[in-house]
Amino acid sequence: MSAEKLQPLLVVEDDLALQKQIKWSLDGYESVLANDRESAMAQLRRHGSPVVTMDLGLPPDADSVSEGFKLLEQILAAAPDTKVIVLTGQNGQANALKAVAMGAYDFLAKPFEPEVLNLCVERAFRMHELQAENKRLQALQASDAIAGLITRDPQMLRVCRTIEKVANTNASVMLLGESGTGKEVLARGLHQQSNRSNGSFVAINCAAIPENLLESELFGYEKGAFTGAAKTTPGKIETAHGGTLMLDEIGDMPMPLQAKLLRFLQERVVERVGGRQGIAVDVRVVCATHQNLAQCIKDGRFREDLYYRLAEIVVEIPPLRQRVGDAALLAHAFARRFAQEHGRSLTLADDALRAIEAHPWPGNIRELENRIKRATIMADGSQITALDVGFTDADGVDDDRSLDLRLIREAAEQRAVLAALARTDGTVAKAAELLGVSRPTLYDLMHRLGLKT
Repeated sequence: MSAEKLQPLLVVEDDLALQKQIKWSLDGYESVLANDRESAMAQLRRHGSPVVTMDLGLPPDADSVSEGFKLLEQILAAAPDTKVIVLTGQNGQANALKAVAMGAYDFLAKPFEPEVLNLCVERAFRMHELQAENKRLQALQASDAIAGLITRDPQMLRVCRTIEKVANTNASVMLLGESGTGKEVLARGLHQQSNRSNGSFVAINCAAIPENLLESELFGYEKGAFTGAAKTTPGKIETAHGGTLMLDEIGDMPMPLQAKLLRFLQERVVERVGGRQGIAVDVRVVCATHQNLAQCIKDGRFREDLYYRLAEIVVEIPPLRQRVGDAALLAHAFARRFAQEHGRSLTLADDALRAIEAHPWPGNIRELENRIKRATIMADGSQITALDVGFTDADGVDDDRSLDLRLIREAAEQRAVLAALARTDGTVAKAAELLGVSRPTLYDLMHRLGLKT
């Protein structure tokens, strides 16, 4: 078995004795050595070290800090994400603060304790990896046409692939799922990935509008069609011409309107309320409901012929409680968003994450979002606790030991890996630590399980 490759650490120090001491103290890394500005930049370009320790006093003028500041400026210009730890003399605090102001990650005064230096370097590597992982996730999210959808669950990823496959067809799509599972997010994603993305996306909630108004909202009305109809107004179907019409909660549409909608789907022509002339409309229809339409058909509350017109493609969206790791993953995302909106710096405490993972979330993503939003307002410290999220007792939920791969069987590996990545907000290093394995082992597991790295 090949040994795990050590991470490269650039050590810039012209004192050979101190150089050896630093290398010895940091034997958990592959120390790359340099003793001046030119060799340091050459080594940085060659090895791409994410963390650098450097002395400010460098040749040709070791008694001055000018060469050190020039090197710091060059490093941050060439690789802005590099974490530079400045080592200063006894009276070098002013220079150290200036270096931090320029972008250095941290500083230590000489002489330093090896344990303190090791801890500082370890923290720098973790911070670098966390930022790199966040950038990667942001890039994935930016490149994903289903904007706003955050998931690692295999079921939801299959739903996304289905949406991608049917996006550029004209097939009517029926989205089935509990309230708050993200049906409108998927409908918008379907529209954004389709060849109608330049057209309008128009959504109407059939359950939120009274029956006597729903017809005019959908089909529009002519001037004078009823009291208050002061001018001719196009309906939602006309407004969506060339784009996508989403009929949310289609299961609550009154029977008389179902007949009129069926006629439109057959002829693709609308007739406004009070009008006599048909208007041709080119629109892609996407429907959503939390109801069991098969039961609604049996009960005589939904037309079977309309169902088959609308359900050319049926997509079932799993509830949040069935999505492995997604609750913690979404909680991290909501906490970041709402903390930024309120100008705060907040993270989720371990007890909050455990409670979030254990809760069944009957209100699904909408419930989770509302709880995290409230928690970012009510949290007293820098962490959101289980109490802030609304859990009075976090006892009895799984602790971190439940994610140790040594304690679970082969069949549970995928669930454990997904849960660990979600709990650590996608940070591979922390997830590996939580699982009790090395990073290469986790990468191998992710590859074998078909998970994106």
